[in-house]
Amino acid sequence: MGKVVLTGGGTAGHVTANIALIPRMKKDGYEVYYIGSYDGIEKKMVEAEGIPYTGISTGKLRRYFDVKNFSDPIRVLKGYNEARKALEEIKPDIVFSKGGFVAVPVVWAARSLHIPVVSHESDMTPGLANRLSVRACDKICCNFPETLANLPKGKAVLTGSPIREKLLQGTREEGLEMTGFDGKKPVLMIIGGSLGSVAINNAVRELLPRFLEDFDIVHVCGKNNLDESLKDTKGYKQYEFLTNGLRNLYALADVVISRAGANVICELVALKKPNILIPLPLDASRGDQILNAESFEKQGFSYVLDQHKMEEDIELLYKAVHEVYLKKSGYIIAMQNSDQANGVDRVLQVLRDVVRENQEKNS
Repeated sequence: MGKVVLTGGGTAGHVTANIALIPRMKKDGYEVYYIGSYDGIEKKMVEAEGIPYTGISTGKLRRYFDVKNFSDPIRVLKGYNEARKALEEIKPDIVFSKGGFVAVPVVWAARSLHIPVVSHESDMTPGLANRLSVRACDKICCNFPETLANLPKGKAVLTGSPIREKLLQGTREEGLEMTGFDGKKPVLMIIGGSLGSVAINNAVRELLPRFLEDFDIVHVCGKNNLDESLKDTKGYKQYEFLTNGLRNLYALADVVISRAGANVICELVALKKPNILIPLPLDASRGDQILNAESFEKQGFSYVLDQHKMEEDIELLYKAVHEVYLKKSGYIIAMQNSDQANGVDRVLQVLRDVVRENQEKNS
């Protein structure tokens, strides 16, 4: 028992792991606080959990030239001072950072006050914000075995990613009720993130008549990506985005087509869902999704398909879905034997160990 400050923000992915930890922390008797940006996505998400929230100034750290590069360091310094003041008032036993640029001043402020820090790196290679925080962290939790080699020896711990407990509580029956499917066919689910994926959406819809011969299809296509001409298609249900209902669609799914963002693929492993990953290509990202997908393929969790190859030959996606469905038991067994299924227990154990070691060192 004690006090813990969570930090991280900028995107939903930098907040969901923190939110996954909150119910267990409360159950274990921790007082939980959050430090984020003044009005970032994390503010609304965290306040919905009933957690005391402190907003600080933040600036983006860029690898490229931008006029804001001259003003943002001032914002970061202001954020550091605000974070230091908040930490002095809260007096936490530990800070847990999920990354994002708002976390950097919080982590370094904690370091300056001798408050232990644990961070979590979702991707195989650390992002810029986490790389800037490494020296200030006591431990760094990771999703991928390969990440251990990219971080200082003795600091990295393979924990997997904390998964929201609610996501594991969906039921096939509620999924059938949501979609109106009769349950006679296996279900293919497509999910491309909150903004969706035009490339994946187009490929799935081009193959739709053939897929529907063998599957019912749930398509989470992203904001503004609904195809009204398909709304009455039997066996095909599309959604822009889902929060609470997503757990029931996962429970219903037999095979999932997805991007390879760290959070969603860790959810797939926790839920034991055979999957085809189509990572963002290098011309649209820093390559982290490609590395994530390659790791999961190597461990036997996923079938990986190159987006550009899929766009050149749509048949590759059709074949991939049928191959994964036929071999689904092998993927499920590999995921059942994984140490990356759900990181809640492992991350909490790391936090407890670091607090204990810090108390012993200072006693």
